[in-house]
Amino acid sequence: MTIHLRADRVLFRFSGPDAHKLLNDVVTGHVPDSEAADAAAWALLSPQGKILAEGLAGWMGDALWLDAHESVADDFFKRMRMYRLRAKAEIEDLRDSHRLGFSLEQVPGAQRDRRGPAQLGWRVIAPVAETGGWSDDRVYHAARIAAGILHQGNDFPANDAFAHDIGLDILDGIDFVKGCYVGQEVVSRMKHRGTARRRPVIVSGIAAPAGSALATGSREAGNVGQVVDGKAVAILRLDRITDPEAVTVDGKPVALSLPDWATYTFSEVGGEE
Repeated sequence: MTIHLRADRVLFRFSGPDAHKLLNDVVTGHVPDSEAADAAAWALLSPQGKILAEGLAGWMGDALWLDAHESVADDFFKRMRMYRLRAKAEIEDLRDSHRLGFSLEQVPGAQRDRRGPAQLGWRVIAPVAETGGWSDDRVYHAARIAAGILHQGNDFPANDAFAHDIGLDILDGIDFVKGCYVGQEVVSRMKHRGTARRRPVIVSGIAAPAGSALATGSREAGNVGQVVDGKAVAILRLDRITDPEAVTVDGKPVALSLPDWATYTFSEVGGEE
């Protein structure tokens, strides 16, 4: 089996009797409570509801292991230590000792990368010394782009997108039942008022770099993310896509498609049911 190194992700280990409560009180998602659970999506939000960090969380051994993009790793580590206060929890930055990988096939000890209705494969964690034979991450990014999954750092910067913008409400990355967490008021308001206008859309036939604007007529609807084999995921204003077949990137026609898990459609003003 082939394991693909996700070289731009940094792992953090949360251990101790209060580790689960600490994370559950701060991040958006359903924090796993056992090794039997699939890895779960999460996001750390600003008080204004913007994503500061996001990734997956899973149990391994006696601790929770979270990954975040390298561009926000230092800030995430700093904020989580601040939120820890008197909690009996240890937070370790493992960028020097462990690596995150991806496999299309099940690997012993790995956890399923399942985000609600979207299943990507398997999340693999190993010490650096055991990752010398891992391949690059092109296969991983091709798979997650085909599934319509956005990643901070690859597709959008920190403090730029809301949780609904990247579909976390559909991909089980938001727990709407648990108590308060940072940014919850904004998330709840977007859900109940149906104000999510920006959503993930798969764009094909791109001959331009990441960050290029997607235009519909004379108006821009958003920007494409990381491009792999001419495909990317973009956070687009659905209400501006009145004709999905009449859009361009860098002046050239491209094709749009919605992720299989999408519960929204083009031309929507809101985006919530």
